[in-house]
Amino acid sequence: MDVRNPAEPSRPGAADPALTTGALARRLGVSPTTLRSWDRRYGIGPAARTGGRHRRWAPEDVTTLETMCRLTASGVPPAEAARAAREGAEPAALRRPPGPAPAPGGPAGLPAPAADGAPLPADARQEGRGLARAAVRLDAVALEERLESMLTRYGLVVAWQDVMAPTLHAVGRRWASSGDRYVEVEHLLSWHVSTTLRRHTRQSAAAAGATGAGPVLLACVPGEQHTLPLEALNAALSRLGVPARMFGAAVPAEALLAAVRRLGPVAVVLWAQARSTASLPLAEHVTAMEWGVRGARARPLMLLGGPGWSGRPARGMLRPASLSEALDILAAGCRAAPPGEPS
Repeated sequence: MDVRNPAEPSRPGAADPALTTGALARRLGVSPTTLRSWDRRYGIGPAARTGGRHRRWAPEDVTTLETMCRLTASGVPPAEAARAAREGAEPAALRRPPGPAPAPGGPAGLPAPAADGAPLPADARQEGRGLARAAVRLDAVALEERLESMLTRYGLVVAWQDVMAPTLHAVGRRWASSGDRYVEVEHLLSWHVSTTLRRHTRQSAAAAGATGAGPVLLACVPGEQHTLPLEALNAALSRLGVPARMFGAAVPAEALLAAVRRLGPVAVVLWAQARSTASLPLAEHVTAMEWGVRGARARPLMLLGGPGWSGRPARGMLRPASLSEALDILAAGCRAAPPGEPS
């Protein structure tokens, strides 16, 4: 007697019964309403129906729907994705030449300009929609594929500024306006973005001595948990050969000051997502710190990142508006900074 649950995915080569719409929706990570809509609008439906027109999805129907999901997660419009899924052809939206490789490092190991990858003005919304759809479906495989493809095609800076960050903001707004729904969507998307950024962070011993200056120190202010923008900056700096130390979320003030004294950084980047965590006295204290021999003492260049600093006076500090601007500032700072040792 066959005791298998008909809602379970079929095994290759097994004569499994057709799936109900609810079972297929659970398998694909979409809603039953979406499957019915695709059937009605685009003809992506089951080859056979039972009495009463109940849908039963055969293995070949499942394969077509899996292709449909993969293509929409890649940012292909649903109508074009449905046509390609039915015909087994690659959609025109995916037939694009890859962008140029990221710019190599400058002479003598110094950072190159912040240009990275190909421009993305026309494709940004499509890429973002595909990323968001994969996140809403909780499709981890599609998220990994989309993020990796994005970085390969456009480079880290463009992918972060034009796709990753706007998509994260959009998912966050949807969560905030829906009564705590979609929390799992935001967490899954954030985790995969973080994983991808760390995978593209290049740590090398050569970079540590490339400029003769101290590293760039990256930290969130006390109480701040949003690290993804700093993770993107850390990865981008590593690709330019700029040495950095990433301290992550909610760094206590005492620990931050101790790290500055020990490392003698050429620059410090403090991230504050909210005004409630942005501590201007702490930033001013770090900016005033000095080290080195008398007559040639050095101070860190201070960059304030994040919306938490908006509207705050920032005398002697810089507030870059984007990842590319921060990279330009830090690369120039590393070139100009003289070698120094913390006192």
